This record gives sequence, C-alpha cells and structure tokens, in this order.
Amino acid sequence: MSLRTLPLLVLNLGGEMLYIVDQRLRAQSIPGDKARQDEWTDVDRRRVMNDIIGGIFNKKFMDELFKPQELYSRKALRTVFERLVHASIMRLNAPSMDKLYDLMTMAFKYQVLLCPRPKDILLITFNHLDAIKDFIYEAPKTLAQVDATFRKLIDTYGSLSAGELQLIRQTLLIFFQDIHIRVSILLKDKVQNSNGHFVLPTSGPVPWGTEVPGLIRLFNSKGDEIKRTEFVSGGNYQLPYREGSFDLYGDRVIKLGTNIYSISRPVETDMSGAAKNLASRVKENTAPNPLAKEELNFLARLMGSLDIKKPLGNEAGFRLNLFTTDEEEEHAALTRPEELLYQVINIQADKDPQRNEELARIMGEFEVAEEPKERISKGADLLAMMDELDAEHECKSLPS
Repeated sequence: MSLRTLPLLVLNLGGEMLYIVDQRLRAQSIPGDKARQDEWTDVDRRRVMNDIIGGIFNKKFMDELFKPQELYSRKALRTVFERLVHASIMRLNAPSMDKLYDLMTMAFKYQVLLCPRPKDILLITFNHLDAIKDFIYEAPKTLAQVDATFRKLIDTYGSLSAGELQLIRQTLLIFFQDIHIRVSILLKDKVQNSNGHFVLPTSGPVPWGTEVPGLIRLFNSKGDEIKRTEFVSGGNYQLPYREGSFDLYGDRVIKLGTNIYSISRPVETDMSGAAKNLASRVKENTAPNPLAKEELNFLARLMGSLDIKKPLGNEAGFRLNLFTTDEEEEHAALTRPEELLYQVINIQADKDPQRNEELARIMGEFEVAEEPKERISKGADLLAMMDELDAEHECKSLPS
C-alpha cells in the first residue's frame, strides 16, 4: 500500500462533501428578508462554506495530512469529516451524516474506477480544488490556503512515476472495496446498476499517450514491425485532444471530479442488496481492535489542528437535513444495517502506563456536554453528534 494516498483521499472526499453541502444549502436557502431565525439564508450558506473550507485547508491539518502514513479505517476517516463539517455553525445529525459520507464515498469511488490512467487522479483532485476555490466568498486568506495546498500537491506528486501513482490508485480501490451504495444521480445517469456496481464505459477518449484500440502489431526479434492486424474493438473510442493541465491554473480536460450536483435534483442513497448481504455475512469484529490506539493517535494528530466553530451569542447552529423530509431521515436511521453503522472506538487509556496521561487527555476532548432539550434558536431539534469535539475557536464577525 502507498503511504502517500491519504492527502488525495481526504481532499477528494472533502471536495465531494462541499459539493453536497452547497447543493443542500442552496435548496433550503430562504431570501434574507423573508427568513425566520431558524431558516437558512444565502449569507449563512457563504459563511458555512468559508468556514468548512478554512478547516479543511488549515495549514497544520495539511502538514499532518501530507506526512507519509498508511490509510486508516473508513470509520476513523468518517470521524475526521464529521469534525470538518462541524467547523461551521452548521450541524448534522447522525442519519444525515451517514448519508453525506455515503454520497462522498460513492462519488469518489466512481471517479477512481473510471480514472483513465493513474496520473489522472491528480487531475480529479485539481478539478475538486478548482471548484472549491469558486465556493470561497470574500476570504483571501482561505483562498491562499487552497493555493498553498495546490502547490504542495504539485511538489509531492508531480514527480512520481507511473508505478507509484498506480500503487496509489490501487490503495484507493482497496479502501473502497465492497462498498456498493446506490445513489439516485448515478442510477439516473445509468452509470450505476441496481446492485450498486458501476458501469464501465465502452466509448469515449482513451488515456493520454495511448492509441485507439483496434490494431495489433507484430514485431520480429530485431524490433522491426512485420505485420499489422485490425480488429473490431466493440466501442466508440477517440483520442483525447490534449493532455490535462497539471499546473495551478489550466484546463484539466477530464470531467471526473467536477460538480455533479450543479444541476439541482434530489439525491437519494440506498443500501444495495449486495451490501446488505455482505453486512449479514461479514460482521465487523466487535472485539478490541489492536490498531485502535494507533487510530486514536492518528485522529489526535489530524484533529488537534481543527477547530469547531462556536456559534455566536445565543446562536446554537443551523440544522442541515440531507433528506427530503424529517420522516425520511428517521426511516433511514431505523433501516440502516447495524453492521454498517459507524460506531465509536472505545479505548481504556489506563491500560497503557506510558500513554495514560496523553490518551486520557485526548479522550477527555471527545466528551460532549449535555445540551438542553428545548432551545428557541437555529438548530433547536438537533440530535447530538457522535464524537463531536468541543474546541475553542475565535469566531470572526460577518461583514455588514
């Protein structure tokens, strides 16, 4: 497995998360002069997007992310994204967070599967970052953080060989293995089957530097071409008109990694039959995980540099629902297979004398103070978020 996969995984999943959050915020947005206290406005949307992007591209977080390290479990990474999405005044409850993570995961898995060549994973990442920069509103410091990450990506991955990039792609595919969640957009576009598997195209541009299939060349021992044979490839392939740009600015050519939610349409997820069968056959081991302490240390390093955005004054945070109705959200929480729920890792810090004080401090940060059941504010009906961390953060006031 490649030790350089984590930054690409987090940045691309983060891009998909921002696509979804922006789409849902726009769908629920109310004009400012007509909005009630508990309703979203366009000003709120811009504020939330700026806060989340600032959290993702925080310099300390990026520095930790780019250190060579193995990938950790999907559960551990979900905790990171749960923290990132709450770097603003927005709050998601558990079913909406599950749906958000499912959509993020399936979208990027589709992009990795259809990636024309391993190097094009960088172009997919650049497509995400290009779109993220467009989300930033009047925040030059955040824009500079994204550009700094752009340059770090170019420096880190620009000189890697095709073999090293293929190992990164293989590591990503292993991470996504056995995830078959049906997504309505992908089903409607006929790029996903009803069992959750993706449809690989038999037409379109071939990878840059290759030829359209349909010709076999035979060579002798001296390397001279002695015969050509043509065959029907069974697809409609074309040569790409040029290679995508790997610079800070430019045409990436490929469309993988662009915003599929730019056209407003409802997005649903559903556990496929294959995934449900897998859940019933392969239950996650509930015994103590020998890597749990390493995962906790990993999370501590990554999340120690992140900040939860504290609402101002009596503002308790907005609730964002990724379902069409509250009833659908409640139904999703009840019907999600237990084996596929993202559960909390419990660790006894006192079992390791050398790490006792350190782990006790980290675990203490995971404690969430119980909130009043009734509040007259934005987000009054929020459910408590799993593993939400409390952290002090200096909130900047909005421009008038």
